[in-house]
Amino acid sequence: MKYIYLFILAGLLPFFNSASAQNVALTPPMGWNSYNCFGSAVHEDEVKANADYMDKNLKQYGWQYVVVDFLWSYDNPPGSNIGNPFQLRLQDGSYVPWLTMDQWGRLLPQPTKFPSAFGGKGFGPLATYVHSLGLKFGIHVMRGIPRQAVWAKSPVKGTNGITADMIADTNSKCPWMNHMYGLNMKKTGAQEYLNSLLELYAGWGVDFIKVDDLSRPYSEPEVEGYSKAIQNCGRPIVLSLSPGATPVAEADHAVINANMWRMADDFWDNWKEITGMMNYAKQWEGVSGPGHWPDCDMIQIGKLSKRGPVGQERFSRFTEDEEYTHMTFWSIFRSPLMLGGNLPENRPFELALFSNSEVIAVNQLGENPRQLYVKDGKMIWYSHAHNSKDVYVAMFNLSEQTQDIDLSFASVGLIGKIAVRDLWKKQDVGVLKQGYHQQINKHGAALFKLSPQ
Repeated sequence: MKYIYLFILAGLLPFFNSASAQNVALTPPMGWNSYNCFGSAVHEDEVKANADYMDKNLKQYGWQYVVVDFLWSYDNPPGSNIGNPFQLRLQDGSYVPWLTMDQWGRLLPQPTKFPSAFGGKGFGPLATYVHSLGLKFGIHVMRGIPRQAVWAKSPVKGTNGITADMIADTNSKCPWMNHMYGLNMKKTGAQEYLNSLLELYAGWGVDFIKVDDLSRPYSEPEVEGYSKAIQNCGRPIVLSLSPGATPVAEADHAVINANMWRMADDFWDNWKEITGMMNYAKQWEGVSGPGHWPDCDMIQIGKLSKRGPVGQERFSRFTEDEEYTHMTFWSIFRSPLMLGGNLPENRPFELALFSNSEVIAVNQLGENPRQLYVKDGKMIWYSHAHNSKDVYVAMFNLSEQTQDIDLSFASVGLIGKIAVRDLWKKQDVGVLKQGYHQQINKHGAALFKLSPQ
């Protein structure tokens, strides 16, 4: 696989001078995020266990990001099952619980969950551990500035006398968690605050930030603020915007300022959400490219909700056919691939889904993915292999019964003899003319590479 990725980078060198933020994420980011299995309550040893699994089993296929999701500054007791804790405001205006925060109003990891952060070390030691495995480290952050920093009138680093209460937009609030205010980016000191955040994160060794409560409603000034802060910090950092639905009308702005952005709200493990995501993807057809990726959200395969946030602890409720469809669509559409299950509990089937190098190549090497047709519960998407005449084709049976799905080679621009390879089975089907058809189970999928002879 290392030769494939060298090939990718060589072919994409011209894009390093593009306008996309920081010129990172030239292919869709691949990694793991703690949210779907641990909610707000992931602990350092669990992050390390998932990093160790990735190092041993997945790194060689291109998986590389290890991302700690939300509320890492909140003190979840070991074994707690808490999704979205809210702060209470006392009579003096202070907040309980008090989030771990430095003198500059910047949240820090809670040492009871991340012991290596004790003594003000932040995520530096954990990032160093992840980097020692040849992987990259990421964190989730809420947009804006902590309300407790506003109450405390915390000074803004890099300014002369500006405090948090002077730059907060107290009318800009997240509807589902009351820890933060938005920033009034017109105020002197607002950009300096974001610059200080990214300076802190860069010092820790952060490679990826997922900024929440930013896409709905889409806040152009704050998106630009984070993008500028990343450019200012001196470290290449992927900027992910969350959640959705990001307005399609903001596509040009997102392409310039972010590396990935959610197309929809949180995705979970039921069939209707897969078909819904396919509809969202159609709206974003033709937008993705090096450095900017519409995001289908995390992969709901494996052990989920060990500690919340949605439903009881379980392996994914998708059937095996639906899991093939899930992975196939995320791959052909070129969504970022962020695993949501607890990796050490993967069974052989999950590992096989995540370690098929030929399928991953569709995600990493495919170009200009687009829908060929959808009719009678049958759907086909296709893309072109980078620097090749080969075509990737994904067939989907969205109906409630087994169906034959037909493909005319001419419909994807191919004529003559065509070698057909089944990428999930890693088997050559044969050399054919005119077309190919495949019987597919209900809610199932197939993925092929077509090579002119």
